[in-house]
Amino acid sequence: MRLYNRIKMRKKYLHITLLIVLFSSVCAAQMPNRTNMGLGEWVFYGSNGKLQYKTTEKGDKIMDFSHAGYRGGGVAIPDVAAKITVKPSGNDDTQTIQEAIHKVSEMPLQGNFRGAVLLQPGVYAISKTIEISASGVVLRGSGLSGESVSTLQLTGNPFNAISIRTPRNQDNSDEKKNTPEVLSEFSDVYVPSGAINFSVTNPGKFQVGDIISIDKPVTESWIEYMQMHNLVRDGKRQIWLAAGSLLSTEREIVNISGNKITVDVPLSDSYDFSVLHQKVVVRKTEKPNRISNSGIENLHIVSPPQPISHTQRHFTALRINGEDCWARNIFIEETMNSVAVGGKRITAQNITVQRKALHQGSSRPAEFAPNGGQVLIDRCKVIADNVWFIATGGKQSGPIVILNCEFIGDQRAESHQRWTTGMLYDNVKAEQGGIDLRNRGSMGSGHGWPMGWGVVWNCVAKNFIVQNPPGVCNWMIGCIGEPRYEPRPFDKEPLLPGGIIDSHGVPVKPVSLYLAQLEERLGKQALKNIEY
Repeated sequence: MRLYNRIKMRKKYLHITLLIVLFSSVCAAQMPNRTNMGLGEWVFYGSNGKLQYKTTEKGDKIMDFSHAGYRGGGVAIPDVAAKITVKPSGNDDTQTIQEAIHKVSEMPLQGNFRGAVLLQPGVYAISKTIEISASGVVLRGSGLSGESVSTLQLTGNPFNAISIRTPRNQDNSDEKKNTPEVLSEFSDVYVPSGAINFSVTNPGKFQVGDIISIDKPVTESWIEYMQMHNLVRDGKRQIWLAAGSLLSTEREIVNISGNKITVDVPLSDSYDFSVLHQKVVVRKTEKPNRISNSGIENLHIVSPPQPISHTQRHFTALRINGEDCWARNIFIEETMNSVAVGGKRITAQNITVQRKALHQGSSRPAEFAPNGGQVLIDRCKVIADNVWFIATGGKQSGPIVILNCEFIGDQRAESHQRWTTGMLYDNVKAEQGGIDLRNRGSMGSGHGWPMGWGVVWNCVAKNFIVQNPPGVCNWMIGCIGEPRYEPRPFDKEPLLPGGIIDSHGVPVKPVSLYLAQLEERLGKQALKNIEY
């Protein structure tokens, strides 16, 4: 009876709150109507109506970010037919929902999909993670407004609400170890960021359609060049990236001409032999065994309030590690480190995270963690204080795109640690907080330079910290808000070199870099497919 009364009270609140959330999402989807826009220096429309790109002296340019998102960008998220419908029982519904997902998972694929599990309106108490571990499976609620709301109420000890991932016993890591690797090396002395092709020493070892890993070596010389060799905290040396490790980028070969290989997605990093003092290796690899074409949609997820530190066990909402997967139309309350994404070609669309319980401690949780390749965070919102709105982990290769998102609260979105490359903030609002592409030095456990070749485009924030790593650019273009200049954390001086600031205080054309690049590559229908 107590649970029933709590549900009734909660529904009254939800009908108002969720309508506000949906209204905000619709507003965010509209292209801004701006007048007196400026002309950017680094990307702009030429006289032929096509996008033109300025390059650095070495040929680096702002990359084509339009490959981010489901199926590589510009592809509509499908409406998968429901095969099983579940009703709330008033008790613990974990097993009922999980069994329904298992039944759909055992159905044969029809094209790319098996089917959806549909949750009828109501509140579903769950006490452990709901797992989607087969391709082509969708978990769908009935809606986010009025009497159609489907709520997952997290109960018991902390856990993650829903995950999409390959079962550990189906991981193909052992298989890959037994597969001979086809190896080659860059023959170019310098390959710029944004490049779509490069030359190799042994092109005959590859063919079109091969999945390759481009392995940039972390060398002592490069660590010193990046001024990351002298990180110290509390008298102890901090390791930014371990010498001898690799920064790997996954790509597919689409053309081979002579010794030149062209890949499907531009490179997000630069490769400089004169600094690395070691060759970049190109390996043919097996396609990773990832869950694909699975999704989570139309749900309300709520946990008990958590006025605690994220270093303690806590409730989270979504974990997605797959390929061509999605989460959309989700309202999340009170979870911490709420949405984490790994894998490749993932879209998170129209997701709102709201936290009223204040996080405790100086270290903060990341409400969105886009730690994969070709990730699109689209029309999402965070309403919270003392959090990272967005934070990346280390060693990720973009494109990673944060598009038309809004962050409400006195905190920041940032690239967080250890060299991720190729990230775009596009028309993001953080009017009470900030957006950072900065050196974090010895913060954390030696986070150091977290971002290279990142772009902040037509964004609005209270302030920005955008800094250039040695030999690398980060850009702040068409943004409104104060640019701040800071030393490396824990140092009093010198101020680190600021990033490239272009058209400060005056938004530029195109209004959205991602959408303009997508339209140019795939046409106007690609914008309609993703509801723009």
